[in-house]
Amino acid sequence: MTIALGRPGVDGLGESVGALREWQYDGAPMQLHPGDLGWFWRFGAEATAAAVRTWSRNGQILAVGLLDGPELLRLTIAPDAQRDEELARQLVEDMTEPERDVLGEGRAHIEAPMGALVQNLLFEAGWSTDEPWTPLRRDLTEPVAEPGVRIEVIGPERAHVRTAAHRSSFGGSTFTDERWHAMAAGSPYADARCLVAYDDEGNAVAAVTVWSAGQGKPGLLEPMGVPAEHRGHGHGKAITIAAAAALQELGSSSAMVCTPSANTGAVATYESAGFRKLPETRDRRRDA
Repeated sequence: MTIALGRPGVDGLGESVGALREWQYDGAPMQLHPGDLGWFWRFGAEATAAAVRTWSRNGQILAVGLLDGPELLRLTIAPDAQRDEELARQLVEDMTEPERDVLGEGRAHIEAPMGALVQNLLFEAGWSTDEPWTPLRRDLTEPVAEPGVRIEVIGPERAHVRTAAHRSSFGGSTFTDERWHAMAAGSPYADARCLVAYDDEGNAVAAVTVWSAGQGKPGLLEPMGVPAEHRGHGHGKAITIAAAAALQELGSSSAMVCTPSANTGAVATYESAGFRKLPETRDRRRDA
């Protein structure tokens, strides 16, 4: 049996999203989520398809990767294949040889589930570890408290509010109304919501997008932001609580988020909203 590297094309994106949905479960290591593809979909279906790679055996997808930029491959693997030696060796070969059209030459990063065999093989091949990230999780089996601010669920006619809040939160962001509509047209967004929080003066003070992976599976916050002029007033905590409530309504078993460990303010915000820190993760890095 051989492992086949594939590029799904627009018509095959649904199968990749479906595999990612199937692989989500509580207690899994932080991994690529259907919402990650959904957020990338803001660049359009064709760009998303061009960024996805799959590895299959006998027609069954065993691993999915998202090229989240030219130097970063975000990879996840089916739970029962994470210690599959044939798959792991093929993954490393495909990811490290530029002619395989996964990652190019020079500096590169690979995000993969901690504990997967591919981590060991990348280390043996000379890939070092990068800066730590902190995953956080909130259980959704208990009721979620009210956020204490007005929350709006954003529809197409109000996309400009969501995109403006995002651009104000992240310097250099290119999240336009057009890109919101492209994201919303993607299949993962059928189980997603965009939320905006308002203060007493009616200012949009925080925004988040949440992604469900299906009933009884972990949901994802990606991304959450508070405009610079509204920070320090608890709005990040409020929108994060609202995000947890939205995922609970969508049937998620838990809410997940991941942020650089160096961003201590973000970690503290998520913890204040009832999220619990999980063991840190680190990408594998190859220097130029």
